[in-house]
Amino acid sequence: MQRIGFDLAALIARVAIGVIFVTHGWQKLQGGVPATAAAFAQIGVPMPQLSALFAIVVESVGGALLIIGLLVRLAALGLLIDMLGAIMFVHGGHGVMVQYGGWELAGALGVVCLLLVALGGGRIGIDGILHGTYRRRAERRAAEQDLAGHAPPTAIRPEADDTTPMFARPAGRDGDMRNLDDAVADEPSHRRPPSG
Repeated sequence: MQRIGFDLAALIARVAIGVIFVTHGWQKLQGGVPATAAAFAQIGVPMPQLSALFAIVVESVGGALLIIGLLVRLAALGLLIDMLGAIMFVHGGHGVMVQYGGWELAGALGVVCLLLVALGGGRIGIDGILHGTYRRRAERRAAEQDLAGHAPPTAIRPEADDTTPMFARPAGRDGDMRNLDDAVADEPSHRRPPSG
């Protein structure tokens, strides 16, 4: 139950701050890199052209990645760096309150990004789906290897090679389920020929 709570909280946090970052990145993109760079130069941001390009890309792309839950830790790290730069070069000298140009918003967004870097984005997202699929396949392979190591020699029966159509393969040790697993697997299974 706690894991589901974390997954839901991570999803809500990812989507909420992702929308905020995409909005800010889109706003900078609408103004254009030269205008954003000029504004950055005026407030003393170092390397304003590069900083403007970095901010536009990391906020737009990184925010979108957070929303869909893909490469969450990497996107959050880029956004954390962006927010640290915003605090150091833009908002830090204006106090806390955002209405006076303070670091309140940049600090809050940066802290959420720090948590996403440390804890990940949860299971509800593309990263979670890919990780779960990889984990289940690894567990299935480990279980198959464990079963193969404990099976009596008489239980091993010759099976068709991978070029034989699935419907023509003999049932083998695990019956039709192995054939079904082979049909939906990304990689063909490599069976050892029976010894004997």
